[in-house]
Amino acid sequence: MKQVISLLCIAVFGLSGCSTSPPPTAPLPATSSQKNEFNHLYQSWAGVPYQFGGSSKLGIDCSAFMQVTMAAIYQLNLPRTTELQSEQGIYIPESKAAFGDLVFFKTGWNQRHVGMYIGNKQFVHASTSKGVIISRLDNPYWASKFWQFRRMDALE
Repeated sequence: MKQVISLLCIAVFGLSGCSTSPPPTAPLPATSSQKNEFNHLYQSWAGVPYQFGGSSKLGIDCSAFMQVTMAAIYQLNLPRTTELQSEQGIYIPESKAAFGDLVFFKTGWNQRHVGMYIGNKQFVHASTSKGVIISRLDNPYWASKFWQFRRMDALE
């Protein structure tokens, strides 16, 4: 019986074994160049008000801000909506989160929110109440709404 299962695994999953989990992805680079680009980007966007559907410095929503951020720092093109962004890359446990990972929240029955993790339990995002800001994951509000981290592939 073990031989049949082994042969089935090889036939279905190849020689890599019976694992269906995606291969681990290294964090996006967090070199001084990326961190400088982030600092410059944040300084130029800090305080820009939240506007649902907005994508400019007159007003921007969270998913558009992630498009701007990931394009500026990593030249990555993300989908326009938080829902579609939450399906990109791979799931990362909170303990493995690194600079550049996207962090997602469930803020309502059918509402989602996204930001970019910058380390030290902090993330940058377009907040509905304060515009573009840096917030803490251990803030009681965000901690209660936390959903998942996703790591983008530099080739996406």
